[in-house]
Amino acid sequence: MTAAHATPVQANAQKRYEVRRGDLPLSCPLPSMALWNSHPRVYLPIENEGGESDCPYCGSHFVLVD
Repeated sequence: MTAAHATPVQANAQKRYEVRRGDLPLSCPLPSMALWNSHPRVYLPIENEGGESDCPYCGSHFVLVD
């Protein structure tokens, strides 16, 4: 699922998200998420962290799958 073509989802509804290089730069919440019910947007250095990164606000775990 790429952020540009994703169906809007509730922010922080899941605790694990798969992202692709086309979704970079990675931020939490993702662009497809509503910001009104979430935390401030934070950018995560997933490529520098071995392909996995955790959001310091909500604890969501992101995994780079390609």
